[in-house]
Amino acid sequence: MRKYEVMYIIRPELEQEAVQAVVDKFQGIIQNGGEITKHEVMGKRRLAYEINKIRDGIYVLVNFTATPEVVAELERILKISDEVIRYLITKDVA
Repeated sequence: MRKYEVMYIIRPELEQEAVQAVVDKFQGIIQNGGEITKHEVMGKRRLAYEINKIRDGIYVLVNFTATPEVVAELERILKISDEVIRYLITKDVA
């Protein structure tokens, strides 16, 4: 299993319960064959540039170990989720 890091930005207009539901959904995908080592909801922050007229977003950072199949499934779900504005998955080399 390899180490990965994913950061995704959730739409700012979602309620706290909806944000927690989105976070739980992605944690469940990762834990279905992987292990989360660090999870941090960084909160609402201003984006560097507007994305579809959205200026703010709720940032979430997750470090985890998993197989490439888990990462592929996570990326597939992130792509089709309406709650997620942007995401980035990287291999953690440290």
